Amino acid sequence: MNFQSKGRPLSDSGLEQICDTLGVGGAEIWAVLSVETRGFGFLDNRKPRILFERHIFHRRTDGAFDQLNPNISSSAPGAYAGGPAEYARLEAAMKLNAQAALESASWGIGQVMGFNYAVAGYASVDEMISAMVADEDSQIMAMAHFIKGNNLAAAMQRKNWEAFARGYNGPAFRKNDYDTRLAAAHARFRVALPNLGLRTAQAALLFLGFDPGPVDGVRGRRTRSGLIQFQERLGLPQSGELDQDTERALAQAAFGG
Repeated sequence: MNFQSKGRPLSDSGLEQICDTLGVGGAEIWAVLSVETRGFGFLDNRKPRILFERHIFHRRTDGAFDQLNPNISSSAPGAYAGGPAEYARLEAAMKLNAQAALESASWGIGQVMGFNYAVAGYASVDEMISAMVADEDSQIMAMAHFIKGNNLAAAMQRKNWEAFARGYNGPAFRKNDYDTRLAAAHARFRVALPNLGLRTAQAALLFLGFDPGPVDGVRGRRTRSGLIQFQERLGLPQSGELDQDTERALAQAAFGG
């Protein structure tokens, strides 16, 4: 399976669609996104961000591979490698049972588990993964369907982060302070939402090998430095600003237009 595409970031229409679907504002959406994946659904190699859960693989294969493969199959969570290295764990599991492996990873900007493909709006896990690979708009709608399908939209609307965290992250949500982190993130995003145009530029810089810092739609020193380096490479005025020429050149270089 090809896990790599252009890695297109979230669009204005994609964000508007999830807000309309769930009946919430941007601050509620960004609170969840920032806590789940630090706000960006792709790695720098353009593969969707994943986390392979060995205890889920254990359940979905009845522990058949535990003894010889404890790194990828165990009754206990753990052995996380993080970042791109999670794909090595996923691919090792796929050699043993491809469908169970795909169902045992959480995918994209909303970190929806593969076994939730039906409630996320897909006919199969393969169809869901293809959407996760395509773009963040698809990733975020899978998250919206999961939230709505599990009756969590009302908790988001009420800003009841304890109820939302319990439903979205499971009964052990307090172990990772999901509810308090969601509340803090929501308070932050009520003040200012990410700039999606700048966020897309940051994603482009990341994919092209520059270091924009977090892909968060917030202008910072590293984003300015990345823009200057890109402008220098293309012979553009080195302003460090995301002017129209720079934005157009970034889109062309990173996404083909």
